[in-house]
Amino acid sequence: MSRRSCSGFTLLEVLVALTVLALTLGAVIKAAGDYTANQAHLHDRTLATWVARNVLVEQQLENAWPRVGELKGTTDMGEREWRWLAIVSQTEEEELRRLDVEVRPFEDDFSDDDAEPLAVLSGFLWQPGK
Repeated sequence: MSRRSCSGFTLLEVLVALTVLALTLGAVIKAAGDYTANQAHLHDRTLATWVARNVLVEQQLENAWPRVGELKGTTDMGEREWRWLAIVSQTEEEELRRLDVEVRPFEDDFSDDDAEPLAVLSGFLWQPGK
């Protein structure tokens, strides 16, 4: 009886290789998921910033003098509805008012103080006729 030499992998080596492969693939899948979630968040923030800019420009183009306080509204952009809140405050200059616009997805509620808006934009309005 002659003994043949076996040149293959042992069961332990195969198990170690499969464990390393499983850990590596798990890390790759998690990284891909994080990348996808980050892209979706950046997409939402970009749209929210555009909504805030539109609200600010619309207020500037209306050529009206808004009262100090809050303005609220909704708008559609990117096949989604957005909720915005514009806070009008008086500045030290009598003819100048500050407008701070916060934008959230329509599903979010402004009464929830813990929820951060996706976009915040500030601008100024000059009193018409001055």
